[in-house]
Amino acid sequence: MRELDLIAALEQVLSPGGPRVLRWLGDDASVVRGHRYAVTSIDTMVEGVHFRRGQLSAEQIGHRALAAAVSDLAAMAVVPGEAYLSLALPRGIELAEATALAQGVGTLAEELSMTVAGGDVTAADQLVISITVVGWSGDPGDLVGRDGARVGDRVAVTGRLGGAGAGLALVEERASGRGCNEATKSELRARYATPSPRIAAGRQLSRLGATAMIDISDGLATDARHLALASDVCLEVALDGLPLYPGVADVAAELGVDAHEFAATAGEDFELCVTLPAAAGDLEGVIYVGRVTEGPSGLILDEGRAKLSGYEHSP
Repeated sequence: MRELDLIAALEQVLSPGGPRVLRWLGDDASVVRGHRYAVTSIDTMVEGVHFRRGQLSAEQIGHRALAAAVSDLAAMAVVPGEAYLSLALPRGIELAEATALAQGVGTLAEELSMTVAGGDVTAADQLVISITVVGWSGDPGDLVGRDGARVGDRVAVTGRLGGAGAGLALVEERASGRGCNEATKSELRARYATPSPRIAAGRQLSRLGATAMIDISDGLATDARHLALASDVCLEVALDGLPLYPGVADVAAELGVDAHEFAATAGEDFELCVTLPAAAGDLEGVIYVGRVTEGPSGLILDEGRAKLSGYEHSP
């Protein structure tokens, strides 16, 4: 596969930009008209670490890579704008597979009203897909970081947890899902293969006074701890009160693990963990799971199970 053939194929697959993107693929650099404040994040997925090509289609790999990057923008409560795609392709990969990877990115980008404005391709020993995303905000006061949680706030999540981890167990055939019907098993696999970043939820939570927020990529047990340490507060979360995605209890039982511990540590749900003032009250789609208290900064997941953690990145 020639590099020029691949670039030409990518230009055909990926949609041109909207009015903000003046130059995109085909030039040495993109040209984008700014909208006051740019919010930028990058996410990288490596074959054998974050996915296996035999378990997901090329389109699903591309979708997951963009969804993971955009989920960081959701946690900051901004509107996603542009994406920059870098592909390190193993030698011998077919043009059709490389194009399908980009198609997975491009399809989700269109759904999110984003533009893939540029990128790079190179050869490597294994597939690596890296995506930089840029979101835009007209007012920095609308942004939500990790460091604003206050004593007295309530801790919430935007959806049920553990579905992606259960889906991965099915994909890897570590579990058969024998306690689930076919529709539930299909939904669990989709939670892993094609997650949906919570852009609308993040912006709504910002408007409702969210004090701190983080996306649940590495598991609530790890990500909520990040939020607690950044805010220098203690988060107390009722582990047995965590909302479970349908089918998670059955898969966890098959794996011989506690369902709620599994939901707290499995990761890649790409829901949001948020702290809200007590006055915010009950909100549609938001499930309260704990509170912010005084004490040493960190996370308490019930007594005796405080040392649970999700995925930890290693250099």
